[in-house]
Amino acid sequence: GSKLENAEGNRTFTMRELLTNLRNGDTDDYDEREVDTPQSRATSEPQVEPNNAALDLINSVTVHDEEGRSRQRILTFAAKRYATALERNPGDYDALYNWALVLQESADNVSSESSSPSKDSLLEEACRKYEEATRLCPSLNDAYYNWAIAISDRAKMRGRTKEAEELWMQATKNYEKAVQLNWNSPQALNNWGLALQELSVIVPAREKQKIVRTAISKFRAAIQLQFDFHRAIYNLGTVLYALAEDVSRTGGYSNSNEVSPDELYSQSAIYIAAAHALKPGYSVYSSALKLVRSMV
Repeated sequence: GSKLENAEGNRTFTMRELLTNLRNGDTDDYDEREVDTPQSRATSEPQVEPNNAALDLINSVTVHDEEGRSRQRILTFAAKRYATALERNPGDYDALYNWALVLQESADNVSSESSSPSKDSLLEEACRKYEEATRLCPSLNDAYYNWAIAISDRAKMRGRTKEAEELWMQATKNYEKAVQLNWNSPQALNNWGLALQELSVIVPAREKQKIVRTAISKFRAAIQLQFDFHRAIYNLGTVLYALAEDVSRTGGYSNSNEVSPDELYSQSAIYIAAAHALKPGYSVYSSALKLVRSMV
């Protein structure tokens, strides 16, 4: 069957958007980033080696455009500050968390064709720092959220492989943790749904529908928290469309309790139309709407 485009509509909220808003002092829309944590507690574990390795990675990032270069200078400066903070206090989980953000933003800054260092090695190092930060402070919900984004970015580079499947699984676990720590996070629920959707494409066919139905529940939960969240509304439409295609292909609705493919297609059309009504300018939504209308 025809495929609905995955462009803007199912974009994961990136760390850069969050950082930009923080830099501009605009934290209103991103309350889930405001972490109320007790003062970092010291631990006696030496951290010098990993810090040097991470600094080497940051220092070797090459960026071609001027804007990217000036952003990278700020990031390198920030990394040095966090390294110094951790030398003074290896248990400073805020410094670890912020350093992970710097590594993640640097990965965003690296062009995909650049060889030194690879996007993947920066993201891998960011994941290590998030892991360490959450070990020191298990209630750091932002760390789980951004860690899941970093893992998802690593998974995207790996196509439909076993390794990608494991990474998507890991990402869903971290989004789950972020939501447990802060239930009022439509972005985390939306991204969790997307990670499940990606996972459903890789897993064996018999596991697919169960994962898709879980993704549907995450998008619904995100919309319940924020009724005009057009991305989650669109994503719910696309995942219902995919389920309709799957059910009609496998004939998996013999059970009278199951929803028929026609019903799923029309539900899909309703959500995609709603997303389009909220954002009429998004070409992705308008072309998706044309496609689902033809199915109803």
